[in-house]
Amino acid sequence: MRSKIVAGNWKMNKTLDEAKALTSEIMGMVADEVKGDVKVVLCTPFPYLIPVKNILGTSSRIAVGAQNASEHEAGAYTGEVSSVMLKSMDVPYVILGHSERRQYFGEDGKLLAKKVDVALKHGLIPIFCCGEPLEVRERNEHEALVCRQIEEALFHLNEESLKKIVIAYEPVWAIGTGKTASSQQAQDMHAVIRKHLAGKYGQAVADSISILYGGSVNAANAKELFACADVDGGLVGGASLKSREFVEIIKSI
Repeated sequence: MRSKIVAGNWKMNKTLDEAKALTSEIMGMVADEVKGDVKVVLCTPFPYLIPVKNILGTSSRIAVGAQNASEHEAGAYTGEVSSVMLKSMDVPYVILGHSERRQYFGEDGKLLAKKVDVALKHGLIPIFCCGEPLEVRERNEHEALVCRQIEEALFHLNEESLKKIVIAYEPVWAIGTGKTASSQQAQDMHAVIRKHLAGKYGQAVADSISILYGGSVNAANAKELFACADVDGGLVGGASLKSREFVEIIKSI
């Protein structure tokens, strides 16, 4: 049975006091309103990981995640944060390969393969992002691009390692734009991803991988998206910064 996951990517937002307040609000609402076994992950800016984790305490419903990690384990890399550091803080999740990291920081498949390896080595759960820009979709090359992104960063893994990965499909044209892939577009792409995984690792392994949708997910469209057979939850951006809307999204799964 695949895990149902709703992760919030706070990106570079909120002050410390705002982050603490948001965490407390989400925690209270989840405890009071969310049924079932959905996993909730708050991917906060690095400085807020410990404060947020302290608020969550021993909560089994909500975990923290980092938004990135270095391909290096240690060394003279000023400003970087390693998987070793995240593991030492008992941070279970880390987003890798977000389109903003690819676009603004030049991260490619070769680099992301290294990041995935180091994260797995130290027991982290990578939320691996893939997705196409608008011009690629308009050329009808989106399936080939996304499959290539997955191949470059993940297909060197053995079966057991791959099963520890969470994949997030985020069409770049839908991130922060207010545009959302239709439920059919999301389902079609998720099915392509799962089929591609099955071609390499077999259907049983492919069926065990949680694939999240990201890209302007909100309370109004979440239920329809999450109803799709191959959509196992969401990686939520802007809406995760509003406690009520984020919890409504969680309740939609």
